Amino acid sequence: MDLTLSDEQRLLRESADRFVSETYTADHRRKIAGDPLGFSTNIWKQFADLGWLALPISEAHGGLGGGAIEIGILMEAFGRGLVSEPYLSTVVIGASLISECGTEAQKQDLLPKIADGSLVLAFAHSERQARFDLAKVATSAKKTPDGWRLDGHKTAVLDGSAAGQIIVSARNDDGKLGLFLVPRGAAGLTSRDFPRLGGGRACNLDLSGVQLPADALLGDGSDALPAIEAAVDRAMAALGAEAVGIMQTLLDQTLEYTKIRKQFGRPLSANQVIRHRLADMAMQCDEARSMALRAALMADAEPVARSRAASGAKAKIGRCARFVAEQSVQLHGAMGVTEELDIGSYFKRLLAFDTLFGGSAHHYRRHAALGGRAIQA
Repeated sequence: MDLTLSDEQRLLRESADRFVSETYTADHRRKIAGDPLGFSTNIWKQFADLGWLALPISEAHGGLGGGAIEIGILMEAFGRGLVSEPYLSTVVIGASLISECGTEAQKQDLLPKIADGSLVLAFAHSERQARFDLAKVATSAKKTPDGWRLDGHKTAVLDGSAAGQIIVSARNDDGKLGLFLVPRGAAGLTSRDFPRLGGGRACNLDLSGVQLPADALLGDGSDALPAIEAAVDRAMAALGAEAVGIMQTLLDQTLEYTKIRKQFGRPLSANQVIRHRLADMAMQCDEARSMALRAALMADAEPVARSRAASGAKAKIGRCARFVAEQSVQLHGAMGVTEELDIGSYFKRLLAFDTLFGGSAHHYRRHAALGGRAIQA
């Protein structure tokens, strides 16, 4: 299999790396940390101008028709800069759900707005009792003469406070999962915002008698669970690429530090034990990169193969990321946990990655269960 990047993909990687290195300085991250949105609207507009927001959207709906590999290239660069813009929630998840479930009229209305940066989306699916099981949804959607009424609670909604529309999953009277577009500020919708570990913001949502028009339902009312699973699998592949970017940055910074930090008149890197630990970090980075690439390559495969690849990547990269982060902090000594260095911020983002959409233990179990389904098939 030829895994060489095409000319267009190489140009995308070069432009993304250059933009992130020039824009996402330590001063910029400190400034954004105090912003109530958790990101810069000016930079979001630049994302649109660069075509990044249109990347996975079909050409028929104002996009560029890119795939998971291109998303992975971007997300790896985003990991290097600890980017906090709502790319995952809006483009990777939101645009995917609209493309999979929406009617043609909804696609024509919403997808071009995502591509030009005028619409930010959030996906409200997780619930406290679900424990990362995508099928466990207690939020209800009752049919009314004028449309729908939503009642329930959602937790850890990424970028919910910044979203113009929130895609909320709920069960209708037939027990099917539906996806509903809830505008920010809708009557009966209460949001409790909080900062995310490692940058960005999220919120918990309470829906109490939220009234929606009939066209708030995405699509024709078919069960949305397969589309949700596909979107989350693509999100995990993208997050894996972001984690690889973070891990590589930690390795690079740690390697540079051990070359200039001297002890007993010699640089730390002259110590054979330190070299072994750096080699182990490099090996973990390469293993994680391979798993992230596999998940991206399988993003459009049949559901069982796609989900096994995504869960396998999430589980393996989670373990690799924790190892690299812990080694980096330890090799920096006490400096690794100070605000003067970015090491602590990268470490926090990797901890958040390990729990988002389920930790390693959850995905080892999911991978094994899906393996049983594949054997039976």
